[in-house]
Amino acid sequence: MPPKLGIIAGGGHLPAQLVEAARAQGREVFVLAITGHADAPGLEAVPHAWVRLGEAGKGIEILQRQGVIDLVMAGPVRRPTLADLRPDWRTARFFARLGLRALGDDNLLRAVVAELESEGFHIVGLHSILGDILAPEGIWGRHQPDDQARADILRGLEVAHGLGLLDVGQSVVVQQGIVLGVEAIEGTDALLQRCAALRRQGGGGVLVKICKPGQEKRVDLPTIGQGTVASAAAAGLSGIAVQAGATVVVDRPATVAAADEAGLFLTGVEGGAA
Repeated sequence: MPPKLGIIAGGGHLPAQLVEAARAQGREVFVLAITGHADAPGLEAVPHAWVRLGEAGKGIEILQRQGVIDLVMAGPVRRPTLADLRPDWRTARFFARLGLRALGDDNLLRAVVAELESEGFHIVGLHSILGDILAPEGIWGRHQPDDQARADILRGLEVAHGLGLLDVGQSVVVQQGIVLGVEAIEGTDALLQRCAALRRQGGGGVLVKICKPGQEKRVDLPTIGQGTVASAAAAGLSGIAVQAGATVVVDRPATVAAADEAGLFLTGVEGGAA
């Protein structure tokens, strides 16, 4: 029998999808749900416990008591302020040891992974459970990017790569070669809402979303889904380009259907080419 799978659950549908896939593989599952982030109704039928983000010590003890070996993180979690965190002694000790490295998301995530591995957990990527969850290369739906959109994708890849080197964000919106907005702490949906008011006359823009260089790919991969498509359509964009093999696509058939209906293209890109 495969080892018991622990799921550290943030928001959205991915934790529930992981539960379903793991059970289909005959695996026992236990969910450690993050209070204020995880979707409570989606976890009612699975063994689970709730912890705050600041309760690392409690969470580790629960997972160890449950006999969890493999551990996967899934679903978005808003980064809290220190006042919101209210850390227990284990969490406070972790941040004290981390120091200034905690200021960047990538360094923080790598440190979290290392801390969990030091406790004997084996961190796995969600794509190892959901085998078809990562974006394929090429066009997925009915609509194709035109020449302007392809040029905007290339520009977006260049800018997003630069942002990633600075550990700022994973997404950028480009229209007619002009950067309308870049993602920081607000997230992709808020970025798209901002860009709706900045859109220029003429051809629609493109959302480009990629991994940061050197990103820990077992956690926090860029993600799109039906909500991303709806936000991109509301912003007046012409399509979405993501990094093939390194972007999570939640419910790809439904996401592609939503893009087809909205008139948006969806494409996975590799190696800086559209």
